[in-house]
Order: sequence, then C-alpha cells, then structure tokens
Amino acid sequence: MKKIMIVDDEKISLIMTNHILSSLYATVCASSGDEAIQLFKKERPDMVLSDLRMPGMSGYELQQALEKDFNEGIPFMFMTADTDEETESRGFENGAMDFIHKPFRADVLLKRVGNILQTVEKIQGLKMAAVMDPMTGLLNKSSSENEIAGLCQNASGVLMMIDLDSFKLVNDMYGHDMGDKILIRFAEILKAVVRPIDVVGRLGGDEFIAFCQNVSEDIVIEKKSRFINKYILDAAKEFMGEDMTIPLGASIGCVFVPKEGTDFAALHKKADKALYTVKQNGKHGYMFYTDLSEDGKKEESQSTDLSAVVKILSERNKGRGAFNLGFDQFRTAYQFLSRLNMNYQKEISMLLFTLKEKENAAIPIEDAVDEFMGVLSSSLRQSDIITQGGKNQCIVILPETSLQNVSNVTERIMENWSQADSSAMFSVSFEKGILE
Repeated sequence: MKKIMIVDDEKISLIMTNHILSSLYATVCASSGDEAIQLFKKERPDMVLSDLRMPGMSGYELQQALEKDFNEGIPFMFMTADTDEETESRGFENGAMDFIHKPFRADVLLKRVGNILQTVEKIQGLKMAAVMDPMTGLLNKSSSENEIAGLCQNASGVLMMIDLDSFKLVNDMYGHDMGDKILIRFAEILKAVVRPIDVVGRLGGDEFIAFCQNVSEDIVIEKKSRFINKYILDAAKEFMGEDMTIPLGASIGCVFVPKEGTDFAALHKKADKALYTVKQNGKHGYMFYTDLSEDGKKEESQSTDLSAVVKILSERNKGRGAFNLGFDQFRTAYQFLSRLNMNYQKEISMLLFTLKEKENAAIPIEDAVDEFMGVLSSSLRQSDIITQGGKNQCIVILPETSLQNVSNVTERIMENWSQADSSAMFSVSFEKGILE
C-alpha cells in the first residue's frame, strides 16, 4: 500500500484530509515543517501532501529542505486556500506535481493523488528500464560502471571482474533457452553473495562486475568465490541433469581500492589482468592483482626475446605419463589438433571410457574414476592427452595413432585397470574413433 504524508498546521483540515486518504492509502500526519522532516526520515512516504502556508516553514521551504536532505525528487502536492495564479506558478517551478484548492471534494482529492502516484510509477519504471539489464535484473553495463566509478573515488573495498566459465558450451549443447536460465540463476547467486551496500552488474554476455565496500581481506573474497562456484554447479546439475559434463564455474579478478588507486579505468584494467591469470590457470577461482608476480604486472609494458617467451610458456615439472588436462583445456587441445589434422592429415585416434558400478560397489564412483584416470596416465605416452569428461567418463586423444593400433593401447589400459583396487567394483567399457 502506498504511503502518503499529510502536513497541515490546521488541526481540523489535517483530520479531514487524513480521513479521506486513509480509505485507500497508508497515511502519516505532521502539523509543522520541522515535524514533517523528522517523520519523513522515519517513514519514507511515497508522496507528500502539504499545506502551502504554514508558520515557521512554508510548504515550499519544506519541499526544498527534504530534497536537499535526501538528494532525490520527492512527489509533492500542495493544498492552499490562495487562488493567486502566481502561487501555483511558483509551486510548479519548484517541482510540485499538482495543487488542490481548499475546500476540496473527497473524490477530487483521491483522483488527483491517484494520478500523481500513477505518474510516479511510470517514471520509476522508465528509470528502472534505463539502468537495469532486462534478463538478469542486475544493473546494466553503463549503470554499474557509473556506480562503481563513483565508489572507487569515494569508498574503500574490492572491485571484482567476474566471468561465467564455459558458458558458451551451455548454449552450444543445450540451446539458448537453457543458457538464459543459467544466466538468470547466476545473477541470483551474485545477488545472494553481496550486501545491499555493494554494487553488482552485468557487462554483457557472461561477463559481470561487482564492488564490495569495506572489504580489506582476501578471505572474504575466497568465501564468496567458493559460494559462487558451488551453487552455479548445483544449478547446472539441477537444470541439465546430474550427468551434466560442462565445467561451469566462475573466474574472478580482484583489486583493492584505494590501495591500487581510485581511477576506475585503471582499476578495471588491473582486475581484468588478474581475471585473465585465473582463466589461464584452471579457472573456477579468484586472484588479486597484488598477488600477480612483478613479471606478470610488467608484461604489458615490457618486451622480451624468444628464449624468455619459451621459458614462460614451457611446462614446469613435467610428470610421466599422459598429459592430464581440465575439460576446457582439453577442448582447446582438441580444436588445435583438429585444425592440424585438416592440413597435415595426421592419424589421431580417440577413446571414450565409461565406468559403471557393479552390485558390490562399496566406494563412490568419483573415487573409481580418479583411480582410472591414474591408470590412464601411467599407461599412455607423454604425448597422449586425457581428461575427465563427466561423472563417470574419461576421454583420451592419441596423436600419431591409427585405429588399427588402438587395440594395443586399450589392451594395455584394461590389463593395468584389472590390477587396480576399484576394478572389482566397477566395469569399464570404451568406444573408439578418429579425430575429425
């Protein structure tokens, strides 16, 4: 129910006006401008209906005082016994939405108040449409950036650039309607992880931005990152099924404000740099710009020679066995090898292994899959590539291996699996094919 504050120093007029309006609206009453200011702070009404001429503080002065204190346009309607046209003209110049002359009929007052409230709702609706992202209900790009730019100048906290990892796969595999559901749920998760004093918005696609005020410790962002990554994965399984294999999650790049500055553009660039580092190192986590190495911070402005580039790109601590990649990294490797194959017609085979529980299974299938991944790694060459493709599946790419020779590989894998503890509780089947 809409709330109206009635201000009038004449007691009888105040009682009568309240009697009329209280039939349709919640009302609060004040008999002076000073009392009205205190009451407004407490009640925050949707509209003010004030007598124009009052001792101590006029209706004009009350309007100006409230708008100064609350820094917002407040719907005002004046009551007056004055018939001077200059009075109305001055009132409209000051921002009044309507006048009504005393004495007035009840139906006329209700009609005019109703018109004002409808107009205000339309204006507020237009303002909301201009600043909100229509799909997620978060602030849109321009509004969120403007809000956060102001906070960077005047507040302390953390600026966060947030990417929804692997979102394109949702659209590719399940369609855009499912993609929309995931975006909407992700926005709800972001709203749940920030406070009313914080700002969160959608920059477009799967990119989001947030500013958390008065945060000065990494642990706060760590908890938010865990929360976001847990619940978006839960949502994906809710919408697409428990066997969903898309590695959805969130990568977050962070920067402390004002420790790293107060200019939004510069802070945005630093947070984006930290985000890029997260995405290049497994995704589904967070990083602060301050945690980047000095070499990483200077990359953009410094050039280097080829030997240094090779050193940066080279794999550290190469282990034995197959190259075990996350699903997204595996997908990139697959796409590269597919392009390579188009030009050079290399023989590249693929295997898909599926584990199934037997009746005597006494451990979770996740543990069995972990053990099978270990078998794959030790059974294959360093040039072979493996990944977990789902809850109970593993995928293998075998470069320079023809389909005719795949049997030798699978026999070795199955022989090694038969020696594993989990093999008695889980059967393994496989399909083979060539990389296209």
